[in-house]
Amino acid sequence: MNIAIRYFTKSKKGNTEKLASFISNKINVEALDTNNDLNEEVDLLFLVNAMYAADIDKNVKEFLERNKNKIKLLVNVNSAASGASTLKSVKKVCDKLGIKVSEDEYHTVASWIFINKGRPNEDDFNRLESFVRKVAGN
Repeated sequence: MNIAIRYFTKSKKGNTEKLASFISNKINVEALDTNNDLNEEVDLLFLVNAMYAADIDKNVKEFLERNKNKIKLLVNVNSAASGASTLKSVKKVCDKLGIKVSEDEYHTVASWIFINKGRPNEDDFNRLESFVRKVAGN
């Protein structure tokens, strides 16, 4: 199975990047930011992102547009201090582009300033490991 990992973050805390790096270490696939287009068609794309102003960032939307013909299945992985999931926003964009999105997603809260201090934590990463095994078959 050809798998890729792409992430987008604006945060200086790096919660989204931490999730992408964790997945990378578990499945031995390099995690790159969404400025890096896919080089070839992938069976599975882990898209690691976060909620910004009640939506996904335009950078994520532009990445999906540029790579729409290279993604067989997208799996959404996200964190947000607000607790809001990005799945609906990602799915809305992907539906317009003809990208299939898994109904399974990984979502966790993230720390931001004084909110959710210490998150993602060990339990969050343990859940992520189980999720990655389930989705990627590793």
